[in-house]
Amino acid sequence: MKPNVTLAETTTPNGARMTLVEHDGSYCIRVNGQQLMHSLVATSEFKLGTLGCERHSAKDLQPKVLIGGLGLGFTLKGVLQATGPQATVHVVELFPEIVEWNRTFMAGLNGDALKDPRVKVLEEDVRAVIARSAQTPYDIIALDIDNNTTAMVKVENHQLYETLGIQEIWEALRPGGRAAIWFACPDVAIERLLKKVGFTVQAIPAKLCGSSKRETYMIYVADKPLTAKKK
Repeated sequence: MKPNVTLAETTTPNGARMTLVEHDGSYCIRVNGQQLMHSLVATSEFKLGTLGCERHSAKDLQPKVLIGGLGLGFTLKGVLQATGPQATVHVVELFPEIVEWNRTFMAGLNGDALKDPRVKVLEEDVRAVIARSAQTPYDIIALDIDNNTTAMVKVENHQLYETLGIQEIWEALRPGGRAAIWFACPDVAIERLLKKVGFTVQAIPAKLCGSSKRETYMIYVADKPLTAKKK
């Protein structure tokens, strides 16, 4: 049996140990030994990217996309496959180490997606990017940040899913834009809050992996109306 090999590690803002582990060609990022993401169960992350781009995937469009959380690169892969050559894709990742792991250890995992000319990496907090984007809004925002309302990586991340955070997402989208948000399980509160701010919301179940019979996760697709006015 092949062993688990720790390839690299860093420390989160909460003081936790974050590691990149490889086993027989698969990769896992762990926080204090607990699995945060794994390349063998990334179907929902890929789906997050493709669902986010459904409204703006025509080849003659030039969508501007924000991805919150690089992770193992599967959401980025989904976005790149769903958009044409004129797309602009900003990937926001808090940890420079995760960006480096994608460029080195995991370069072959998703076809070296970070080298795609459409992609620009922003190594900062996604909330800061969203908060300043009202004047230069996005067509698509795809978020897979931490463990949603229960933070594993950074305590403050839960604020993204509170009233102010959702309002900032609304302001950071153009009229007709779409936010797609990954959740580990159904969350009635976030669905209600998205609707309260003004979004039209779909709750779309997603599988753990392609062969799964059970749909474990939930992706909330929130559409901003074309007629939406700035609040």
